[in-house]
Amino acid sequence: MRNRLKTTMIAGATAAVLAVGFTLAPQTVEGQDGYRAPRTADGQPDLNGIWQALGAQHYDIEPHAARFGPVVEMAAHGAIPAGLGIVEGGEIPYRPEARAQQQENLNFWLERDPATKCYMPGIPRANYMPYPFQLVQTPEYVLFAYEFASASRIVYMDRPDFEAPVDSWMGHNIGRWEGESLVIDVTAQMPDTWFDMSGNHHSVNMAVEERWTALSENHLMYEATITDDEIFTRPWTIRMPMYRRIDENMQLLEYKCVEFAEELMYGHLRKDPDLTPVFRASGYGSDREIVLEPPQ
Repeated sequence: MRNRLKTTMIAGATAAVLAVGFTLAPQTVEGQDGYRAPRTADGQPDLNGIWQALGAQHYDIEPHAARFGPVVEMAAHGAIPAGLGIVEGGEIPYRPEARAQQQENLNFWLERDPATKCYMPGIPRANYMPYPFQLVQTPEYVLFAYEFASASRIVYMDRPDFEAPVDSWMGHNIGRWEGESLVIDVTAQMPDTWFDMSGNHHSVNMAVEERWTALSENHLMYEATITDDEIFTRPWTIRMPMYRRIDENMQLLEYKCVEFAEELMYGHLRKDPDLTPVFRASGYGSDREIVLEPPQ
């Protein structure tokens, strides 16, 4: 049984949003209301900046009700908020066996999610995790630098025939301009990355076509069309806005999460794995202390 509580409230909220015209229909290449972005020195739309997605899609890209989180002791702080989803049509078109795998992944989410282990999140997931990322343009390259795990990727803008030498966590990225939109074809990704915390997955054959279009000075529309015949019955698309971070002195900070995942990944290698220590923290900022205590 699918663990998706599509409540009347969620359905009503979705209908209300659709009724006022917020649909997942493709955006025109000119942007919202004919918006035309400022130009870089080489005449292309200027998308440079630090951006971030808002919403609950990093928990689940499909519509979902609020639910318990994996750590009961965190109570309301650890619960998963509801979300309207970002998938066109609402539901990912899984093949039956792939949907069954997604449900199994969901049941064992905390131990299976690659991002829990601080692995690079892949594309498109890296773009809508709750961390900012920076986009930097040149005529030959577009660089995406992500705060989570200090991940990054280089988009080759002048090498359309450049083939991927190996599979990688952030994929092989070939870009081009179509009017106001930056279009990126992402291939050769590791099959281990997920789309979210709910076990939505893909195979090594996945191809992603991203479209980045300026809607205004401080908003981008992000679309990604996923094709993977092994896992899905047809191509499908996600769509959401991205927001420019306009905070004073805004910059990416370090979130090198490997040290936070070491106990989860390697605690079983202790001579006596049953004596896994308990982390207790006290204080804040530079006065914060983390103490390792033996279990009671």
